[in-house]
Amino acid sequence: MKKALEYLENLNRIINEIIENQLGAIEECSAAFAQALENDRNIFLFGTGHSHMLAEELFYRAGGLVKIQPVLETALMLHESAAKSTEIERLPGYADILFETYSMKKDDVIVIISNSGRNGVCVDMAQLAKEKGLKVAALTNLNHSKSMESRHPSGKKLYQFADIVLDNMGCVGDASVHFEQLGRNAAPTSTSAGAAILNAVVAGCIEKMLDDGVVPEVFSSSNVDGGDEVNEVFVRKYRGKIRSL
Repeated sequence: MKKALEYLENLNRIINEIIENQLGAIEECSAAFAQALENDRNIFLFGTGHSHMLAEELFYRAGGLVKIQPVLETALMLHESAAKSTEIERLPGYADILFETYSMKKDDVIVIISNSGRNGVCVDMAQLAKEKGLKVAALTNLNHSKSMESRHPSGKKLYQFADIVLDNMGCVGDASVHFEQLGRNAAPTSTSAGAAILNAVVAGCIEKMLDDGVVPEVFSSSNVDGGDEVNEVFVRKYRGKIRSL
């Protein structure tokens, strides 16, 4: 089990690097979340392929913020056709449709998640959101992104349109454990590291709101006594307002 241990050690090292290098960006993103919620604005999360899991990570989650809007577009996810989703995430103009569908507005916050930050839809979404006055946070891998050419017509990458850059501190290609017999690496870290970063942002947001004298709306676990009753209040309040609720 040497390779299993190597992966866990890699992940532990990355978490320590996030603590050392990303707390400032996490704090900035927490403050943006808090400001949005205190001013009755929305927080959107958007990712394609495997990155869509991080958009879902904060949504309807035990101990998570209630007012989270994941942008979940079936064609950009994996459960119908993974190969097709890869092609669609490179199409120009797709972000415009999603932006309008989800009624994103000035002073909302959007977190756009892409490990490479080079494909058309995520860069389009960041550029459009920036132009429309949203606060744009990028959750990306700067090590990877800066080593590759953009696939966007502008020649830019996701992080170059972001107000806040959250770096998952991963390696180029994401997979972190080398296997000589395969001739390539396996075992990616971006999902685990990204989830840790986003939940740290949520914890910081809750702390900031409480410091501001505002009690944030936070889901309970539905698997503890009384949790269903807590959550039902929020579901009734936001059904029809939070698209996936």
